[in-house]
Amino acid sequence: MRFLKGHGTENDFVILPDPDGELDLAASLVARVCDRRAGLGADGVLRVVRTKQVPEVADEPAEWFMDYRNADGSVAEMCGNGTRVFARYLVDAGLVHGDEFDVATRGGVRRIRMEPDGEVSVDMGKPEVLGASAAIVGGVTYEGVHVTLGNPHLACSIGDPVAQLDLTHQPTFDPGVFPAGVNIELFNAVGTSRAVMRVHERGSGETRSCGTGAVATAVAAAALSGETTGTWTIEVLGGTLTVVLDEETSYLRGPAVIVASGELMLAE
Repeated sequence: MRFLKGHGTENDFVILPDPDGELDLAASLVARVCDRRAGLGADGVLRVVRTKQVPEVADEPAEWFMDYRNADGSVAEMCGNGTRVFARYLVDAGLVHGDEFDVATRGGVRRIRMEPDGEVSVDMGKPEVLGASAAIVGGVTYEGVHVTLGNPHLACSIGDPVAQLDLTHQPTFDPGVFPAGVNIELFNAVGTSRAVMRVHERGSGETRSCGTGAVATAVAAAALSGETTGTWTIEVLGGTLTVVLDEETSYLRGPAVIVASGELMLAE
């Protein structure tokens, strides 16, 4: 099985080219691939398949579908950094042409723009704010904002230094609000239109970055200052992302690189 490895602000992914939809990605196989000791190691898997080969999205106008799986093998609706890494692969492999194109995801079709400086931008759609909830980390309760970008988020402004948080375990959340689990962002605003964030992703644990989480954090941070639009710089463990919020949609921009390719020897 051919693979590539890429990352966006150190949110890393194994890319599996499967244009004709021939791979059967069992959850157990995905988990083994993502294992950082017994496999290749990654926060998730990006299967590259033609949209027409996937019944659930076959009618979408985009040629390519990003079949994203979390590190535990579970299926996810959307992944912001994954979409950007997916786009980088499509361009490098010559599967798309031009600086702008569409990618189909379970969260909808996303418009990609390849920037002149080498970064990748994706139109993330309009974030939907669904109310308030709370997360408990280390016995401390943090109030937050429930935001969806095709996948669920709880973005909490915490006050405490994010570097001191213990995210080795899943923070406690309200399963009545998030029956399918939730990505939890814990952030501090550190000046005008800037925030520092850590994240615990459902199905993957703490990751070095989360693109949809960066957008959710920008939405929550903007709300604290009474804003709904603007450009935010989000600092994550793996680097820096830029989020633009306007009245109609949101944009995520940052680096996306392919670092390796090879042949996967794991078998079921």
